[in-house]
Amino acid sequence: MAEAQKTKNIKRLSVVKLSLNQLDPRAFFGEHHVHLDMVRQYFSEVQISSRGSDIKIEGDKKEVQRVKSILEQMMQVLRHSGDLTPGTINLLLEGTHPAHNANGFAGGSVIVHGRGGKVIKAKTPTQEEMVRVTRANDIVFVTGPAGTGKTYLAVALAVSALKNKQVNRIILTRPAIEAGENLGFLPGDLKEKIDPFLRPLYDALDDMFSPDKLRYFEENRIIEIAPLAYMRGRTLDNAFIIMDEAQNASSLQIKMFLTRLGPNAKCIVTGDLSQVDLPGHQRSGLRHATDLLKDVRGIGFVQFGVSDVVRHRLVKEIINAYDRARVEKAKRDSESGSAGR
Repeated sequence: MAEAQKTKNIKRLSVVKLSLNQLDPRAFFGEHHVHLDMVRQYFSEVQISSRGSDIKIEGDKKEVQRVKSILEQMMQVLRHSGDLTPGTINLLLEGTHPAHNANGFAGGSVIVHGRGGKVIKAKTPTQEEMVRVTRANDIVFVTGPAGTGKTYLAVALAVSALKNKQVNRIILTRPAIEAGENLGFLPGDLKEKIDPFLRPLYDALDDMFSPDKLRYFEENRIIEIAPLAYMRGRTLDNAFIIMDEAQNASSLQIKMFLTRLGPNAKCIVTGDLSQVDLPGHQRSGLRHATDLLKDVRGIGFVQFGVSDVVRHRLVKEIINAYDRARVEKAKRDSESGSAGR
């Protein structure tokens, strides 16, 4: 009986080999094989080994087939988009990436080619929706948690519009609000003082332009990055304007910004309403604006969720944990208020 069970178990084992063919092994496996390690961690009962551009999968037949499917989808994503990230792999592992669709990879068309020919395109269905809504409206409000690619995709859309001569310039702005820290006196000239607040915008641009090209655009004011306060009194025409971290702007600041738009201007306003850093529990102007303008024709709205997170797989878990804690605290506060009455 024991021998029969042993024979049955042996029959369930399977070995499958895959080849990357013409795909770049470094892009597929990631630095220090981080991409393959993510799959190994998710399928801990399966042995996955690699040699050159070949992959060997050993283990239970059903699990081996699941791993094979994930690895083939990773190849498909890399082949179509030219890029493979830990965030994308996390979506594939959880079954929320467009590559799970019956028709294969469902990512949108290329938005823009970045630095070194890097292909930049929507990575999730909600990112695809953001592209569609932006093309159909002159003002778009994009809200959702950190790590969903809101800012990066907005910058890519702006760069695409500039390269296609749909606009003459790009203007990027955000409120200079300290995220829960007192930075104190900052040394240096004006640019050095405000650069830390604007660094995420520079990071996105660095992916899309060489340092020399970006420097040329900045020196000739084709690309302008400035704090929100510097928008007052201006008329922004023939421009693609992005307001990032808008949850930290007051209602008056949001109104001031939106009324800067001139002819042939397009605007994206991004923010995360769960990370408001305004002092004294001041209400976010972003929340007020999305409520007030929801029925205005020509203004679009896109809402990202936790499932759209494309950063490290743990970012999603961290957001969920904080959300649960917030809900539980609100419940306790409500119960304690009822008891007091």
